[in-house]
This record gives sequence, C-alpha cells and structure tokens, in this order.
Amino acid sequence: MALPGGSGGIKRSCRRVLHWIPVLFITVIVAWSYYAYVFQLCIESIEGIGEKIATLLVFHVIFILMVWAYWKTIFTVPMTPLKEFHLSYADREQLEGEGRGESHQEILKRLAKDLPIYTRTLSGGIRYCNHCQLLKPDRSHHCSVCDKCILKMDHHCPWVNNCVGFANYKFFMLFLAYSILYCVFITFTDLRYFIRFWTVGGSIHKHLLKYLDGLPDTQAKFHIMFLLFAASSFSVSLFSLFGYHCWLVCNNRSTLEAFRAPAFRHGADKNGFSLGLGKNVRQVFGDEKKYWMLPVFSSLGDGCSFPTCLVNQDPEQPTASSRRHPSLKSSGEIHPFPARPLRESQARLLSEGARQDDQWGTVNPAVTIENET
Repeated sequence: MALPGGSGGIKRSCRRVLHWIPVLFITVIVAWSYYAYVFQLCIESIEGIGEKIATLLVFHVIFILMVWAYWKTIFTVPMTPLKEFHLSYADREQLEGEGRGESHQEILKRLAKDLPIYTRTLSGGIRYCNHCQLLKPDRSHHCSVCDKCILKMDHHCPWVNNCVGFANYKFFMLFLAYSILYCVFITFTDLRYFIRFWTVGGSIHKHLLKYLDGLPDTQAKFHIMFLLFAASSFSVSLFSLFGYHCWLVCNNRSTLEAFRAPAFRHGADKNGFSLGLGKNVRQVFGDEKKYWMLPVFSSLGDGCSFPTCLVNQDPEQPTASSRRHPSLKSSGEIHPFPARPLRESQARLLSEGARQDDQWGTVNPAVTIENET
C-alpha cells in the first residue's frame, strides 16, 4: 500500500538531486583545471624550479580563496525574518477571517506599526507573505525554490544551489572576484605555451603538430590547450557578471530591486536605500577593511532593517525610542555569524554623514536622511 504523499516526496527528492547538478558541473570543471594546471602545466611543463614554485604558490593562494568563497556561498543558510515579523495564531485567525478588503490592510498596518517596515506593495499596502504568514521586512522576498522568505534577497542562483541574500552576498561577490582572478592567472601563465602554436611557420595543421611536438607528452598537450580556452572563456562571462554586481553594490540595490524599484509610501524609489558609494560598499563588506577580502561574515546590520534615504518620512512607522532591539534568532534558528543590529553598526553610516563627507562618496543633498535607529 502506497503511503499518502509518497510520490510527492519522491518528486521533491528528485528535484533536490537535480538542483545539485550545476554545482557538480562547476566542481568537476574546477577539479579538472586544478589537475591540468598543477600536474600537466606546472610540474610537467615548466622547467625552472624557481618559476615552478612561485607559480604554484600564487596559484594555490587564489585557488584556496576561490574554493573557500564558493563553499561559503553554497552552505551558508539564508537568513529568514526574525520572530517579531511572524504573526501569532490569533493574528493569523483574525487576518484570514477578514478576506482581502480594507480591513485586511488595517490589521496588517496595526501589526506593522512597531516594526521597522518602510517598503510597500506597488498598490501602497503592507507587504505580507501568505506562504510564511509573516510581515515581510524591507528588501526581503519569498523564494519559490527555497520555499521561504529570504532577507535582502538578491536572486536564487542555480550554480550555488542556494539563495544569494543578506547572509551570503559578500561570499558570492568574493567568489566572482576570485574566480576571475583564477581564470586570468591561468590564462596569462598558460599563454606562452599556446603562443608556440602561432609562432611556428607553415600551415595551421603544421602549426598544431609542431606545437604539440614541442610539449612534453600528448596528455599535457591537450590539457594545456583546453585549459587556456576554458579559462579565457569563463573569465569573459565572469567579468560581465561581476561588473553588474559591483554596480549593484555601489548603488545599494539587489538584482530584484534593479528590475523593480522598491516602493515606499511616497512611491517607487530606486535610490531609496542608497547612502553614497562608500557607505553602500560598507553595508556589504563591513567597517573593517582587513576582512573585506576574506570569506568571513562582516556585513552590517541584521538584515531586517536598513537605513534609508527618503524624500518623505513615513509617519506611520515607529521612531527610534519605540523600536525594539531585534533578536538574533530567526524562526527558531540561531545564526552562527555575528549579525549586528542596525543601531550598533548601520546607524554609524547615517551619523557619520552629519559630521563629514564620506571619503568614497556623499549622500545626495537633495534628500533627507531618515535615521532608522
């Protein structure tokens, strides 16, 4: 006798397995590139012992940082909204009994009154997730793949089989940066062996034969050739993706916000969270520059509340004195990284602007800084 929901469980298991195929593909490519570069190029082809050691040393530093960042991007559990944003059983019962009219929104407004929520739906209502039954914090979205709301969700990336959001966006950026460095380093150090192919006289066929004859063995010949093609091809695509995300960081936007500007009470505002170049970068990478290049969590804030740069302040939201100190627990989960509340970290991004111009960029003087602390 088949158990109820058995076929659904099998389908979910199959989907989970299929979701790991892109990660497996990247892992195989990286593993092959490591073998081809270390064993076939450095050990077998490079003759000078000094050059061999220096090349292997630099390569392994880049390789370790890239794999470390990739691992953190994949296995960092996405942060979900804090328990303060979840509705109680009584509130859910009351909300479900009101339908979808004005009274529904009135209940949501009442529940959101003491929460740091400034964004709205396109129609001006409070953002509410029917699946998770919670009030959505600013910049959070429900991921249909993960089936939960993700704080400061950027996108769901199949290449890491994870949501890229507040918890791992820095790791994702570092993975892109070190992947580019990895590909570029391989391309330039492998290039001189490829150049032999083009500097030998004769037809293209003879070029290839003479080039291959000049390399140690047949196995190394093809590994070195395809290593250059793969590294150069990946570097081009990675450059465009990394450049786009650098632009997002500099403007303090997520991929979702770039496609659809966040809406506030005064309307949609694509620059609503932008505080200036330097402060935008520090929100992702943190205050201490010594941690910027390491795949360790150093982003500012708790992921639920963000300082905004708004023309009109929202009169319905609480002031600093009425806000509650956010907990570090979310839906029963304890996050291992030091998630600092807004008042301890991001508040400095606003207070510093009142004393002096930011060293990287200044906030637009035409707008009013709204301190969400």
